[in-house]
Amino acid sequence: MPTVKTKKNKVEFKEYKRENGYIKIDEKEKKLINDFCVDYSLFIGKAKTEREFHDDAISMLKEKGFKEASYYEKAGLKLKAGDKIYYSAYGKTLIAFIIGKKPITEGMHIVGAHIDSPRIDIKQNPLYENSQIAYLDTHYYGGIKKYQWLTIPLALHGVIVRKDGSKVNIKIGEDEGDPVFCLTDLLPHLAQDQMRKTLAEGIEGENLDILIGSIPINSKDKKEKVKANILKILAEKYKIAEEDFLSSELEIVPAGKPRDLGLDRSMILAYGQDDRVCAYTGIKAMVNMSEIPQYTSCLILADKEEIGSYGATGMGSNFFENVCAETVNLCIENYNELYLKRTLANSWMLSADVNSLFDPLFPSVSEKKNTAFLNHGICVTKYTGSRGKSASSDANAEFMAQIRRIFDSAKVVWQTGELGKVDQGGGGTIAHYMARYGMQVIDCGVGLLSMHAPMEVASKLDIYMAYKAYLAFMKDNRKQ
Repeated sequence: MPTVKTKKNKVEFKEYKRENGYIKIDEKEKKLINDFCVDYSLFIGKAKTEREFHDDAISMLKEKGFKEASYYEKAGLKLKAGDKIYYSAYGKTLIAFIIGKKPITEGMHIVGAHIDSPRIDIKQNPLYENSQIAYLDTHYYGGIKKYQWLTIPLALHGVIVRKDGSKVNIKIGEDEGDPVFCLTDLLPHLAQDQMRKTLAEGIEGENLDILIGSIPINSKDKKEKVKANILKILAEKYKIAEEDFLSSELEIVPAGKPRDLGLDRSMILAYGQDDRVCAYTGIKAMVNMSEIPQYTSCLILADKEEIGSYGATGMGSNFFENVCAETVNLCIENYNELYLKRTLANSWMLSADVNSLFDPLFPSVSEKKNTAFLNHGICVTKYTGSRGKSASSDANAEFMAQIRRIFDSAKVVWQTGELGKVDQGGGGTIAHYMARYGMQVIDCGVGLLSMHAPMEVASKLDIYMAYKAYLAFMKDNRKQ
């Protein structure tokens, strides 16, 4: 569609043209992109689970003067413009606010991302021995292609909580001297039956069991000697017993650090960029706010999006609404529910989640005019869903125009894109959970290649433009 420009009585027609973002930026911004992505790679290389991301994000907030909301509540203080607070849900979901100059009831500018990623979870009673080999039984989490996880180095992350409430944090497989784990696969010579199956049927979920040991303990009393040796190691090194698995949250993720991808180092190959790429750029925008915003800024880092946002830490819970009520109460005398409803209905939100990129090796699943491209900037997705826009919030044109204004004014390189061809597939985000409050919501995030694979690909330029976009959105004063 041509863009219409009006100058007094003269109308000019200019064709809309999408370009590679590197054509639009100078050498100074290229350096900013590379410097930003060095820190990004270091961060997501350490924070591979929602708990780890949550804890590291809190450290970033505290460094910039954010306080737990309970500090103000206990002191009987009211919030004023410039105050910075945060709330945590069970160490896995985090919501932060910077109070703006305008009354909070005039609305907030919200950036909401999720910090869980597809992975393989350890079951509650996982440890067993078969043919003198020790395994951990698993249940995969989120939408994965199971065959992609076979034979690659894997790490074990998570927490074990003993009956007395004490916690043992687990991270094995990331340091240079650590052992790693893996899922085994059939050799091609014996896999004729397996290879006749579809990709979805070739590997069964119950066979995604983690190989963890093979040395038997030297004891005549133990029937399963390899399992007994693993239990001995766990007891000696981590002070945990087998029954402690019952109260644990242990996750299997790809071992290793993010890496620069390509001879030109223009991309990053890493685990969990869906959606930690948007979560990281969102929190960096939040902590780098150099002035008090006109409208209260809000950052959501949520759990459970990959399995439908269920549970106490997902956006399907009342946690967001509850903390907004607490925050409005700390801002306003004589709180009532009407103030909360006005705050939410007057808010603007970027649902900060990733989209797919056009992959020239798999062109048939995309409609090229309306898909996102690598290095074309952050992707704005007016609607998600599947088939007839099912389960989509579908942002209105007026809000899309505001997003255009904000991003263009801040010189953000951005594009629009859908998640594949109509009827090809589709997907959802947390946008529809927020749209129910009547606020303006649109999906806006970094495009990925190989989304939901153990290692995903993102453009450094697109990552940096997400940061610029979220910062500009939080700072915007809504003036035309």
